[in-house]
Amino acid sequence: MAQFTVHDAKTNLSRLIAEALAGCEVVIARGNVPVVRLVPVHPQGWREFGALRGKITIDARFDDPLPDEELGGWNLG
Repeated sequence: MAQFTVHDAKTNLSRLIAEALAGCEVVIARGNVPVVRLVPVHPQGWREFGALRGKITIDARFDDPLPDEELGGWNLG
């Protein structure tokens, strides 16, 4: 575990980010008291428009009005 003061973290932020991305544990301290840990953010994933094209189909009735018994279940007002 590498521990750095706030001043050192400000001065060497790019290097500390690189260390965290490389898997090192980076802790920033106020004086000798550890206060935060610098960790990489894992992306949530990439969404691609049209990724399901050709894999799913929409029924021809998709845009038809809902039957009255179905509409009765919705709070519309």
